[in-house]
Amino acid sequence: MDSVDHQQQQQVEVPPPQPFLKYLKFSLKETFFPDDPLRQFKNKPPSKKFMLAIQYFFPIFQWAPKYTFHFFKADLIAGITIASLAIPQGISYAKLANLPPILGLYSSFIPPLIYAMMGSSRDLAVGTVAVGSLLMGSMLSDEVNPNEDPRLYLHLAFTATLFAGIFQAALGLFRLGLIVDFLSHATIVGFMGGAATVVCLQQLKSILGLVHFTHGADIISVMRSVFTQIDQWRWESSVLGFVFLFFLLITRYFSKKQPRFFWVSAMAPLTSVILGSLLVYFTHAEKHGVEVIGELKKGLNPPSVTELVFVSPYLTTAVKTGIVVGIISLAEGIAVGRSFAMYKNYNTDGNKEMIAIGTMNIVGSFTSCYITTGPFSRSAVNYNAGCKTAASNIIMSIAVMLTLLFLTPLFHYTPLVVLSAIIVSAMLGLIDYQAAIHLWKIDKFDFVVCMSAYIGVVFGSVEIGLVIAVAISVLRVLLFIARPRTFVLGNIPNSGIYRNVEQYPNAKHVPGILILDIDAPIYFANASYLRERITRWIDEEENRIKATGETSLQYVIMDMSGVGNIDTSGISMLEEVKKITERRELQLVLVNPGGEVMKKLNKSKFQNHLGQRWIYLTVEEAVGACNFNLRARTNLKKDESEGWNNV
Repeated sequence: MDSVDHQQQQQVEVPPPQPFLKYLKFSLKETFFPDDPLRQFKNKPPSKKFMLAIQYFFPIFQWAPKYTFHFFKADLIAGITIASLAIPQGISYAKLANLPPILGLYSSFIPPLIYAMMGSSRDLAVGTVAVGSLLMGSMLSDEVNPNEDPRLYLHLAFTATLFAGIFQAALGLFRLGLIVDFLSHATIVGFMGGAATVVCLQQLKSILGLVHFTHGADIISVMRSVFTQIDQWRWESSVLGFVFLFFLLITRYFSKKQPRFFWVSAMAPLTSVILGSLLVYFTHAEKHGVEVIGELKKGLNPPSVTELVFVSPYLTTAVKTGIVVGIISLAEGIAVGRSFAMYKNYNTDGNKEMIAIGTMNIVGSFTSCYITTGPFSRSAVNYNAGCKTAASNIIMSIAVMLTLLFLTPLFHYTPLVVLSAIIVSAMLGLIDYQAAIHLWKIDKFDFVVCMSAYIGVVFGSVEIGLVIAVAISVLRVLLFIARPRTFVLGNIPNSGIYRNVEQYPNAKHVPGILILDIDAPIYFANASYLRERITRWIDEEENRIKATGETSLQYVIMDMSGVGNIDTSGISMLEEVKKITERRELQLVLVNPGGEVMKKLNKSKFQNHLGQRWIYLTVEEAVGACNFNLRARTNLKKDESEGWNNV
């Protein structure tokens, strides 16, 4: 009995009672402030707190005082390099959103200045993105035809950008970035790949020189539109498009193989625009079916505050478009920023990024800009160019400003087919088939999520693909919660270690004892499943014992080390399991319930009903106590048998 007394001394403790408000405060802090952003303000004088607050919302005040000429040289080269990419990409992506090309330049001027002041990433290069442009164009076109009413369509784009910015900034201010986390890596890979495929297909209009083209974004509509107009294909446009696409892909391949020549790929889009414009100018190709941009208005961004639309039914469309495009833009911008921060070994603040991206879109909507974020292609060029701080965005912005003031007439003869080639070459990099293969090897369910997003976008629409992907991701979260894994544990020979018998084939069942491991919190969503699964484990163990002729089952040990929390439904489930084991003349034993679990077991009186002696710190202790009782019971029966024989 000494061993049992010793085991009972090592009992699982109930945490001391905690006031509800204190517990609530702790829970909210862990949910919304896991990074504890206020710790830097502790024990600081008011003047220092004010300065820290300014630096928190405007990181430029943090790095600007330490700025050096060495940093400036690096940022100058990076800024000019990304400007050479931003100018042709900006014009191209505006076209993708069914907006005037000049808006792409406007959106590469004001937003980067805002981000340079408020962003926490040193490498993110801000501007318009293909997927966001496509998504905005697709959603707004369902409500207003950009060809029939371009003015209203333009105003709706500004309004949607405003609501995207408000939504993004609100997520950051209220620290609700966990919403963006529902867009898993698999979802983003599939969604981006699908959107990139759709974008490439839609460029067939310019590459083939078609005048009339479908407004549908799905592959079936595009293919039908292409092959029903074979007689309208223009060979001049096609040759020009494929020549420049080949040039862009070759330069990108060369830069990938020779990273020190990154600038070759970065300068290729602007080179294509210059060469294409010169070719059209000298050959008068615009008279032979090659469409050109035409006149671009000279001058800086005109104000657009008075052009925002807040009337029904357009307001609903603007809000819906803003929220959807805002989430996708945030996901891309934050993911890109984190990726490059990891390479350079520094941290970005997700909530700061949301506030910065949201603010630049709010200001952008007032200054004739549409949705912007940090695209991967531009940020990769910025990173490879050796940028040191966010000042590279300021350099890029100045370069775009000079272009708006003096150089826009030079883009008059830029062929649209060159812009299409620039878009296609950029989009091909977003179709990450290697990531999809990796998902297939690692996790088949993630691969299904990825392909569902891809197929939904390509065969349905961008919105449908997004909804399908998010729905499947949420379903997976629910399955994790509602169907937690339970395992049978066995003893590793010659040790006190107990492990999953499926993972460790040499782990042995302990005679007369069933040891179960529950690997998740117990909530209302999974309580019924766990009750049924535990009952089935007991049935299967009894059947196994009958087949092998081992000692009959006497104890059911539940290792609750992985149960972080439990609710009232979970406690009811434990009470039902206790009754089930009692009806079968089995003893329920619990191992290592966590602090929150013990607190609730104590308050619900379940701890008293089960008995403190049946709650242990480790599986080894629980098995030792059960084995001791089994031996004691066997000896008692043996003594009684011998007593009857003597009589």
